[in-house]
Amino acid sequence: MAISCIILSGGRATRMGGVDKGLVALQRKPLIQHVIGRLTPQVDEILINANREIAQYQSFTYPVLQDSHENFIGPLAGFSLGLQYAKYDYLLTVPCDSPFLPHDLAQRLLDALIAHDADIAVASSDGNVHPVFCLCKKSVLLSLTAYLKTGERRVSSWQKSLAYTEVDFSDCSEAFTNLNTFEDLAALELKLRHA
Repeated sequence: MAISCIILSGGRATRMGGVDKGLVALQRKPLIQHVIGRLTPQVDEILINANREIAQYQSFTYPVLQDSHENFIGPLAGFSLGLQYAKYDYLLTVPCDSPFLPHDLAQRLLDALIAHDADIAVASSDGNVHPVFCLCKKSVLLSLTAYLKTGERRVSSWQKSLAYTEVDFSDCSEAFTNLNTFEDLAALELKLRHA
């Protein structure tokens, strides 16, 4: 089954001083380039949600979608865009700042979604749920649109209102580490240098 993917890079990155996280370098490559490298063999279409530095994101040669909401509403804006523009019936969502996504993320989420007849499959590891790492049916767009109209913004609340399943990735829990600060990035660079 064909899968579309949207990489969420539309955030404000307040913990990084407002720097566009997807373009921050790790091992001399932008974080988003690491994510794209992990996704390319797993999905059939890649979209990027970004709200700044549009020309730089366009240089990766994938469609770049900007939030249409005037007020910053968080990751669900990217989910909504992905569901609106995806070519395929399934949409994978991932953040731009997790460069070591599992190589089988899309397949494991899809297998669980089908096995549980769910609308959405969400990654979890070591007892923690990772709501922005999910696979959903494109048909959930109506539900998301209605949810956003209520003023709600919590990703997990919307997800749990659907036929929902969690998929355990405890075998590779480090893959879900987000790089939220420059300290996180420096620690990862150091770890990779000594690996």
